[in-house]
Amino acid sequence: MINETVAARSVSLATEGRLPAFVYDLDALRTHAAAIKEALTPGTPEVFYAAKANPDAPILRTLAPFVDGIEVASGGELQHVRSVLPHARLAFGGPGKTDQELSLAMEAGVERIHVESPHELTRLAQLAQASGRDVDIMLRLNLAGDRSGAALAMSGPFGMDPDLIQACRSILASTPQVKLRGIHAHLASGLNADAMVRQSAEILAWARPWLAETGVAGAPEFNLGGGMAVDYTDPQNVFDWASYGKQIAALAAPGEVLRIEPGRAVSVYAGWYVTQVLDVKKAHGQWYAVLRGGTMQLRTPVTKQHNQPSVVVPMPDAAGPSVEGEPVTYVGQLCTPKDVFARQVPTARIQVGDVVAFAMTGAYGWNISHHDFLMHPKPDFVYLGEEG
Repeated sequence: MINETVAARSVSLATEGRLPAFVYDLDALRTHAAAIKEALTPGTPEVFYAAKANPDAPILRTLAPFVDGIEVASGGELQHVRSVLPHARLAFGGPGKTDQELSLAMEAGVERIHVESPHELTRLAQLAQASGRDVDIMLRLNLAGDRSGAALAMSGPFGMDPDLIQACRSILASTPQVKLRGIHAHLASGLNADAMVRQSAEILAWARPWLAETGVAGAPEFNLGGGMAVDYTDPQNVFDWASYGKQIAALAAPGEVLRIEPGRAVSVYAGWYVTQVLDVKKAHGQWYAVLRGGTMQLRTPVTKQHNQPSVVVPMPDAAGPSVEGEPVTYVGQLCTPKDVFARQVPTARIQVGDVVAFAMTGAYGWNISHHDFLMHPKPDFVYLGEEG
């Protein structure tokens, strides 16, 4: 479950007193990204990496050769990605964009702005007119439908339902500087390959005739979103990119562009949150291991209510309380019973001083967490392998 390089670096970090730390395996990231690219028919679909999953500069530089562009969701992300990858193609999405962010997107040469509402479109049109710039957009669609089995369904605040999106037609007609390029729709997350393809077919069935009737500048584009399933209960159960690639290619029609924007499913497997056991104790019949750090640095297991997959790396100088052959709950240093990484984990042996490495932390780890709660020291960040 943990490769020798990551395990050895984890031990050295413990010896150096540098835990907790996020350890990113850039070689593993490169291998995974290359496999995704190989599984997809070139250009069908285009792949834009969702920077929100993990925007670290070494992550972005490692992924750059394997993706067609980067999707950003704030002015801050836009500026950061542009500074790391100055020539990358960018798409700017997300609700609640400010006028400053929309202006920044135009100034920074963002390739596509995903418009979330008629009001946002009106404001963008006014800014485009005032600046004398042309701007290329996609309208974000939010379809009702059966999202059973999804880990997260995108609700009303995201995009426009079929009634609301009609209001965009008159705005577009009166503002030739704003050029409609296509439809964007990210409807749900946590879907397997077959479910993702069914959802994509649903999006295309609605969007193709609507764009044909409305008119689009150039080849119609369809951004089908991300949300490819990631299984934290079984890290070996990886999204079936080969099956997905074949089925998506079959959906493509001549003269149109399909695009996806995966994030978690790209970078999650390349990261480890590595920490160390501070205490081992039994309370009310259950064993607990108290670890350095906590969910203020790795929020995902609390947010998704799952056990973060982990492995114990024994330390030769470990000393103090221990337990063997018992299920153990891994907790952090926060003053809340919610500070739990994993509950009742079958554990061969764990002792104070041992290292615990949590897998699948390459996405939505540090960047989504509430860093300053209780003001513990920040983790270290270590990148193994070559970038790019």
